[in-house]
Amino acid sequence: MTETDLYELLGVGRNATDEELKRAYRAKAREHHPDANHGDDDADGEHFKEISLAYEVLSDPERRARYDQFGHAGVFGQGAAGPAGGDPFGAGGLGDLFDAFFNGMGGAGGGRRRTGPQPGPDAEMVVELSFREAVFGVQRQVDVTTPVHCETCEGTGAQPGTSVVRCPECQGAGELRRVRQSILGQVITAVPCNRCQGTGQSIETLCADCRGDGRRNESRTLTVDIPAGVDDGSTLRLAGHGPAGYRGGPNGALFVHLAVTPDEAFQRSGVDLHATVHVHMALAALGGSVPFDTLDDARDLSIAVGTQSGTVLTLRGLGVPKLRGRGRGDLFVHVQVDTPTDLDDHQRELLVTLARARAEELGDAPHHEGLFSKIRSALS
Repeated sequence: MTETDLYELLGVGRNATDEELKRAYRAKAREHHPDANHGDDDADGEHFKEISLAYEVLSDPERRARYDQFGHAGVFGQGAAGPAGGDPFGAGGLGDLFDAFFNGMGGAGGGRRRTGPQPGPDAEMVVELSFREAVFGVQRQVDVTTPVHCETCEGTGAQPGTSVVRCPECQGAGELRRVRQSILGQVITAVPCNRCQGTGQSIETLCADCRGDGRRNESRTLTVDIPAGVDDGSTLRLAGHGPAGYRGGPNGALFVHLAVTPDEAFQRSGVDLHATVHVHMALAALGGSVPFDTLDDARDLSIAVGTQSGTVLTLRGLGVPKLRGRGRGDLFVHVQVDTPTDLDDHQRELLVTLARARAEELGDAPHHEGLFSKIRSALS
């Protein structure tokens, strides 16, 4: 082995934790294993061996301490202690390597693959809702076209009156195990049986209607219960309503994505709603009430004396129902005081009189012809 720094070989710093060392080793092992690098310059596995040896040393606290203090001579020099039994991968190294290659697979070190009929795939669709439907919930009828179990053969794929037998290729296991040689010795992997598609069953006479698939495309209508409080982009998962599985396999799931049309009057923020009400200047100054339509009903909003533009009125419990939990959000009504822009001479006269009575400066107000101009001249 060359005297390349062991930490550099694994791509970690000298303060790396045990977990960081393990992650780095697994990544390097997958990258440089000879079986994954046919035809490259390191097909003989020299670099892979160096990586494995580096992890062997650094994963052992005692040997790592000697390496940190004395370098290569402390662990590879004459008299340096090696791992018990002369295991070239050290304690835990071989198991970590198997984890790197077979974690989650059907081969050595992994769980067995599911045999028998496999579940069908999942399907997706989009349902459009109005703003009110999203807030209060609704039942919708939706049309879907997906594979369903063939009624003729009841999903088995076999012609009625014929039998389903054990697959002669995999002997009913649904998978084939293969043994190959590597530098670690014999490695066993499992792959789905091509003949029976992993079901472990063989059909002598295929169903004439579904041609042995056990499924046929069919259009059907589903009733979807959309709960109150969903939002644009929400997704409902309907288990068992997706495509049927191959040769009797259970149905997959149907994912319903919701697209909510925006509302002109209400804006949503979580479970709260926001809306704007316009009031004229006199009502804002004198106080009173103004009609306002909530999502629930029509009501009169109370406008206090001297209400300013931008005032927010809170209507408790008139927002969006909470999907998780009880109760509803609030409705916040933003008051906008509208300034008149189309005054006639008489109305201008009244406003000027009011301004003078309140000793309010009018500034450089433009002059107007007619009665209003004469009044301004008389008051000047």
